[in-house]
Amino acid sequence: MGSGVWGRSAPCSEAVRLSLCLLRFSMKKGYARVSTSEQETTLQLNALKRAGVRSITQEKRSGVATRPQLQKLMSGLCPGDTVVVYKVDRLARSLIDLLGILQRIEAAGASFQSLTEPIDTSTGAGRMMMHMLGAFAEFERGLIRERTMAGQRAAKEKGVHCGRPRTLTTQQENDINRLYRQGFYSLANLAQVFDCSPSVIKRTIYRVQKPSSSSLR
Repeated sequence: MGSGVWGRSAPCSEAVRLSLCLLRFSMKKGYARVSTSEQETTLQLNALKRAGVRSITQEKRSGVATRPQLQKLMSGLCPGDTVVVYKVDRLARSLIDLLGILQRIEAAGASFQSLTEPIDTSTGAGRMMMHMLGAFAEFERGLIRERTMAGQRAAKEKGVHCGRPRTLTTQQENDINRLYRQGFYSLANLAQVFDCSPSVIKRTIYRVQKPSSSSLR
């Protein structure tokens, strides 16, 4: 399964990272995050320090926002390192997101440990847990797709348009199809008449006259 935004770095950056890794021993790298600037990471920091973590990256951003400090931490991982968090929800916004991060950690030759949940990928049980998470993540993707498709079907049955807003009104679309069927207007001509792009005219005509066309997918 793909890792989404957690892809590998460029080859030159990867070579630099590996060169730097040769100059130091493996280490525990902690990550602590809170959602707003008003919240504090003290509880997480104390737990990480008690677990022997000396290098800790902190971030005050919501789970759905970009997390530059986490990106920086991931880019600096070396074989043998361990990424340690207080709780899994401090690291990932969803099960799918978590799996992508774990895959990137594994690709760097590092491991992952949560202090409050039974996840430690340096152990056999932890690696088995990671595979189970992969299966659950795929199940979650399937549920999301099914809910999205069901919602779209329900909306269409109610006459609600899904996707981008239509450029033209219903009356304009009817006029375009009527004029096109007369055979006197090309797509470019109709685009000029209705002040829109030829692609809009094409979709308008195909929705009525060629509904199975791949252009509408």
